[in-house]
Amino acid sequence: MLRNAVALACSAALVLPVAITPANAQRGKLPLVRDAEAEALLRDYAKPIFKVAGISNSEPQIILVNDKSFNAFVPDSRRMFINIGVLMEAEAPSEVIGVIAHESGHIAGRHLVRLRSAAANAQIMSVIGMIVGAGAAAAGAAAGSSDVAGSGGAIIMGSGSVGRRSLLAYQRGEEAAADRAALKYLNATGQSARGMLKTFQRMSEQQMFQSQYSDPYAQSHPMAQDRYNGLLREAEKSKYFNQPEDYVLQYRHDLVRAKLFAFTNHPSATMRAYPRSDKSPPAQYARAVAAMKSRGKGAVKEIDALIRTQPNNPYYYELKGQALLEGGDPKSAIAPFRKALSFKPDEPQFMVWLGYALVAANNKANLPEAESILKKAIQRDPNSGVAYSQLAIAHGRQGERAEADLATAKGLMVTGDFQAAKRYAARAQKSLKRGSPAWLQADDIVAYKPPNMPNRR
Repeated sequence: MLRNAVALACSAALVLPVAITPANAQRGKLPLVRDAEAEALLRDYAKPIFKVAGISNSEPQIILVNDKSFNAFVPDSRRMFINIGVLMEAEAPSEVIGVIAHESGHIAGRHLVRLRSAAANAQIMSVIGMIVGAGAAAAGAAAGSSDVAGSGGAIIMGSGSVGRRSLLAYQRGEEAAADRAALKYLNATGQSARGMLKTFQRMSEQQMFQSQYSDPYAQSHPMAQDRYNGLLREAEKSKYFNQPEDYVLQYRHDLVRAKLFAFTNHPSATMRAYPRSDKSPPAQYARAVAAMKSRGKGAVKEIDALIRTQPNNPYYYELKGQALLEGGDPKSAIAPFRKALSFKPDEPQFMVWLGYALVAANNKANLPEAESILKKAIQRDPNSGVAYSQLAIAHGRQGERAEADLATAKGLMVTGDFQAAKRYAARAQKSLKRGSPAWLQADDIVAYKPPNMPNRR
């Protein structure tokens, strides 16, 4: 029981993560999703918050989790995990910004470090309880008193619960502190807290039918209604409380919501949610994604019609390239990916797409450019397994077997398959010049010892 409590204490979350924990993230088991448009929107939401929170110098990376539940957490000061459900459920940017502000409060307040200390103290408390209980039981047994011995046993049985409750009480305090910090950040950036309050209203409705059976002292987070009540009066004091949503951010938010809905639901469900009678840009976007997923002949025409409505939107060209690539025409996909990259030349995900199309076009003349663009993408985003796999193919088709093996090894490291990565790195080393940069990179992989894994070099 205590071990579970300690594990939960080491992540600071808006909503208690049940199935998804930072430990899973370290083992590569979190179902992550990459989307340049959604990530860019979240960065724009977070930038002013990070600045006033004093964490912009070491800006946390925002990582999307492919989970439709409304949840977010920070495992450390460098990463903030946000479920796609946050973007899909939130009707306005302020709701997502409130989530980011809360998680930023945990980072700025160094709650994770202090929670680990509190977890250690809780464990000590439990151990002390067990020692005292054992002593009382022994004394009772020596005196022939079953009552004393029984009470000693009760102390032993209850010591873990006392330590856990102490830890959870501490964590509830940190959650309240993060809520207050979020209010401070929103006010400092001239934004309303109404979105954050709406989130707590939503959570309160979900908890309403189970709260009567819940022990409030056995929760790691304050009950949502209590959090709402505690914030409402303070939030209403702000001169920005009635501040309207930013129009541009609202437009982008609606597009991303529609896109995520279409990508995570069957095309028929998308057409019901966004019927053709709905002529709004988000609805057109959702239907274009649905058409791409259906692999129908009219998918590209649907996307071209979307592009005509906003010819400078790079994400529409990205969608067209993806439709062509997945439809078996990588040669035609090259042009729209180039177009997307022309609008956002530093976007690594566009670089990966273009490199992918260049490799898949199966033209040897494309391979040097593919290799160059994929290496550039990896410099900007070293965690792209797809970039490494396509780079390995590009090297292999150019007869560069050792380089292909090294790229494969790096990609396997990203995905967490350390044993396979070591095998490919060892094979690459045999053909690489000893002491060269590539040889040293392969050697680092061969020598790497993951947590709880014996070194089999």
